[in-house]
Amino acid sequence: MIKKLVCIQCPLGCEIEVELNEKMEVVEIKGNKCPRGYNYAMEEMVDPKRILTTSVKVEGGDIELVSVKTDKPIPKRLLKEAMEVIRKARVKAPVHVGDVVLTDLLGTGANVVATRTIRPKALKRKKTDANSAHKRCGSMKI
Repeated sequence: MIKKLVCIQCPLGCEIEVELNEKMEVVEIKGNKCPRGYNYAMEEMVDPKRILTTSVKVEGGDIELVSVKTDKPIPKRLLKEAMEVIRKARVKAPVHVGDVVLTDLLGTGANVVATRTIRPKALKRKKTDANSAHKRCGSMKI
């Protein structure tokens, strides 16, 4: 059986063919122009990995969810289980880009990090009419 892949390890985008035997073992890899392409194709056939992107609930933030991602690829076979763990996670505002939300997700060595800043929910101010606001600032209403 022949599987065709497009390598994503560099801008060349090599079209790689992976020949598998009846036991789904790699027999031959062709089409890669560098060792990274070979390694990518082998990993895709044996144990593919992906960066996981999702969101986590924020308590006391100006937005209810913060976008997050794993800081390195995790095995594709663990994505569903990882989502179950992340779904239970909660963070308190403020949250900053790069903050670690979860460490060592499912023993993969990958951390879940925030990809957006979430500020604490602002306190509500008293409503004032437009004229009094302009008087305090020294500006004129036109």
